[in-house]
Amino acid sequence: MRWLTPVLAISALGYPVAAQAPELGMLGELAKGGWELRLRSDNSRQKICVRSGREFLQLRHKQSGCERFVVEDGANTVTVQYTCRGDGYGRTTVRRENDRLVQVRSQGIQGGAPFTIDAEARHTGAC
Repeated sequence: MRWLTPVLAISALGYPVAAQAPELGMLGELAKGGWELRLRSDNSRQKICVRSGREFLQLRHKQSGCERFVVEDGANTVTVQYTCRGDGYGRTTVRRENDRLVQVRSQGIQGGAPFTIDAEARHTGAC
């Protein structure tokens, strides 16, 4: 029982007992730079510049300040639900195949109209 007291004291001081991974850490492990998003619905392509990996979460809602709720935060999959006041909402899942290839699924409402995105994104090099 004596060993329990120092552990509780350290925990009470705010020091973590076990290290935790950063929220949405998988996205931060993706290759930085230019990516090409290929939409499965019409085979159209869109280029995006990835600095943090979080750019994949709000493909139709580019503004900042949207409220986000993390639904799943796994080693290879993240799902985030978000609301952008006055412009709609969405739910996006990003599944990592490797650090240069991801699958993206997103759906929601933007500007009063529904949207669905089912795409594959590949790293292409520099932005």
